[in-house]
Amino acid sequence: MKSTEARAQFAAQLARAEDELELDRAALLLAAEEYPQLEIEPCLAQLDEFAERARANDATQASPITRLLRLNDVLFGELGFHGNTENYFDARNSLLNDVLERRTGIPITLSVVYIEVARRLGLPVVGVGMPGHFLVKYQDEDDEILLDPFHGGRLLSEEDCFQMVLQMFQGRVVFERALLDAVSKRQILTRMLQNLKGIYARAGDHAKTLGVIERALLITPDALQEIRDRGLVQAALGRLNPALADLESYVRRAPKADDAAAVKDKITELKQRRAQLN
Repeated sequence: MKSTEARAQFAAQLARAEDELELDRAALLLAAEEYPQLEIEPCLAQLDEFAERARANDATQASPITRLLRLNDVLFGELGFHGNTENYFDARNSLLNDVLERRTGIPITLSVVYIEVARRLGLPVVGVGMPGHFLVKYQDEDDEILLDPFHGGRLLSEEDCFQMVLQMFQGRVVFERALLDAVSKRQILTRMLQNLKGIYARAGDHAKTLGVIERALLITPDALQEIRDRGLVQAALGRLNPALADLESYVRRAPKADDAAAVKDKITELKQRRAQLN
C-alpha cells in the first residue's frame, strides 16, 4: 500500500463518527506508512483469531471481572503479550502490526490490542489516557474496572493510579479523578502518533517526523503545537517557504505563547537564509 493510499484511508476513517471509526484498522493504517508492503486484512484476522481463542475461555454469564481475568489469561498467558521494558523506545512498539507479530509493545499499543479483542467478545472496554501510562477500563452501568495491559492486565484501584502518577511525576502532576476518564479513539490515535513523533525526532529522522505530524494534523487540524513543529521540521529539511508559512501562522495565532519570541527569531533566520538563496 502506497503511503498516499494509507493516508487517504486513514483520513476516511477520521471522517466517520466516533462509534463507526475502526480503531484497529486506523492504527494499522498508521503503520502502513512505515511498512508499504503491509496488508491490513491479515492483521485484522489475527485479532479475530485472538478473540476466538479468548471466546473458548470466556463465560458470558460470568461477572465482568471473571471475564476480564479469563481474557488476561489468554492474552498475557497463552499468547504471551507483554510490555517491552528492555527497549521501550523501539519504534516497533508503537506500530500495531509489529506488536501483533512480536507480542510486545508499550502501554497504548497493548491497550489497543486489549480494547479490540474485548470488543470482539462484547466487553465494553475503553482507553484511559492517564499521563505517563496508558490504561484500559471495563465500563458499564454497574461496573468500572481498571486494568494495565503493559503489566499483564493487572487490576488497579484509583489509589494505585494515584500512587503511579505520584511516582512518575513526583508531585508535578496533580492527580484528579478525571485522569481516569475514557478517551476517544481519535485521542488514542493522537497519542500513538505523539509516541512515534518523539521516537523519530530523537533519532533526527526529519522525514518520518514530518509524516507523523501531518497525520496528527489530520486528526486535529488546528493543533498549534503541531503546526509549529511542522514548520521547524520543514526548516530542518530545507523547505523554507512552507516552514515560514507554518511558523508565521503559529506566532500570529499564539502571540503570547512562551516560545513566541524564539519562533520569531527562527522566522528571521529563515528569511535571511531564503534571501541568500535568491
